Amino acid sequence: MRFTPGTRGMTLLLAMMTAIGPLSTDVYLASMPHIGAALGASNASVQLTMSVYIVGFAFGQVLHGLLSDKYGRRPVLLGGFALYLLATIACVASTSIDLLIVARVAQAVGAAASTILARAIVRDLYEGAQAGRQLAVMSTIAGLTPICAPMLGGVLQSWFDWRASFIAMGLIGGAVALALFLLLPETNEHRRPGAISLGSILASFGVVLENRAYRSYLGIQAFSYNGLFAFLSGSSYVLQEIYGFSPTQFGLLFATCSVSFVSGAYLGARMVARRGLDRMIRLGVAFVLVGGLGQVAAVLAFPTAAAALIAPQMIYFLGFGFLLPNTQAAAMTPFPERAGAASSLIGFAQMTSAALVSWVMAASLGGTALPLVTVMAISGVGSFAVFHLTKRHRRT
Repeated sequence: MRFTPGTRGMTLLLAMMTAIGPLSTDVYLASMPHIGAALGASNASVQLTMSVYIVGFAFGQVLHGLLSDKYGRRPVLLGGFALYLLATIACVASTSIDLLIVARVAQAVGAAASTILARAIVRDLYEGAQAGRQLAVMSTIAGLTPICAPMLGGVLQSWFDWRASFIAMGLIGGAVALALFLLLPETNEHRRPGAISLGSILASFGVVLENRAYRSYLGIQAFSYNGLFAFLSGSSYVLQEIYGFSPTQFGLLFATCSVSFVSGAYLGARMVARRGLDRMIRLGVAFVLVGGLGQVAAVLAFPTAAAALIAPQMIYFLGFGFLLPNTQAAAMTPFPERAGAASSLIGFAQMTSAALVSWVMAASLGGTALPLVTVMAISGVGSFAVFHLTKRHRRT
C-alpha cells in the first residue's frame, strides 16, 4: 500500500526524507574535536569533512533534481539512498582523515537526493500557500533532527567513540530508505523527455533563473542559510574549546537553538494560510536581522558568557523557521514542470554559500567567538536587505 497526497503518512515520510541531510551533519558535531585526535588530523582537516560534505551535497542536488524531472522521483531517490548507505559504511571503516573526507563526499551526493526531492514532491502535489504550509509542517517534524541529533551524538561520543555517530546515520538512513521503497508513490506527472546533456541542463536552469522573483527568494534564503551554517560548523569548536562545555552539554545547548527553529516552522504552518508567503518571509528576515546583530553586540559586551551567544542565536533560528519553508514554496510555485530543477538550484545556492562559510569558519576560529557571530550578523543584514530591495520583482 502506498501513501496518498494530503495524508499524515505522506507528510511524515517526506519529513523523514528531509531530515537525512541535517542528520548527516548534526549527529557528529560533538565528535569533531575528537576525530582529529583519533585519526591524527588537524582541526582544519576535520573541518574539511564538513566542507566537502556541503560541496558534494550541492552538486548532488543539481544531479538528482534534473534526473528526477526526466525519470521520476522514486528511482532517483532509491539510487541516492543506496549511495548514501554504502558511503556511510565507508565512513565507519575509515582509518585516516583522507579516507573519511572522500567517503563524506560520496555520502553527501547520496543524501542530497532525499532533501531535494522531498521539496520537488511537495511542488508536484501542492502550490502556493498550501505548499508553504506543507513545507512548514515537514520542517516542524524534521526540526526534531537538529534538536535530537547533537544530543544523541554527544551521548554516543561520551559512551563510545566518533564512529558510533556514523553507525547511527546508517541505521536511520536504512530505515527511511525501506519506508520510501514500500510506501512512496511516484508523483512526477510532468516528466521531461529527451536526453540529459550539458546544454539541456543549462537551458532548464536558465528558464528558472530568468524569473526575477525566483532569484529574489533564492538570495533571501541563501543569506539566511549562511548564518545557520556558520553556527552549525563553528559552534562545536566554540562551545567546547572556548567555553569549555562537554560533548553532552554542547548537544543540549545546540538543541535549545533547534527548538526555536521548530517553533518558527510550527507557527509559520499555522499562520501562512492567513498571512500569505511574503508576510511570513518579512517576519523571518526581521528576526534573523535582530538575532545576527544582537549576537555581535552580546558577545562584545559579555565575551565569556555562553548565554550571550545562545540567546540571540535562538532569535535567529526562530526567524529561519519562518523563512525556510516559505521562501522555498514561493520560489518553486511558478515551475510545476521544472520542480526538480527549481529545487536543485535552491539547494545548490544554499550549499555553495554554506561551503564558503564553512571554509571561513575553519580558517578564522581562534580564541573568541567573534568570527562566528560576525558571519551571523552579515547573514542577517544580507537577508533583510535582499528582501526589501526586491519587493517590486517579487510582486511581478
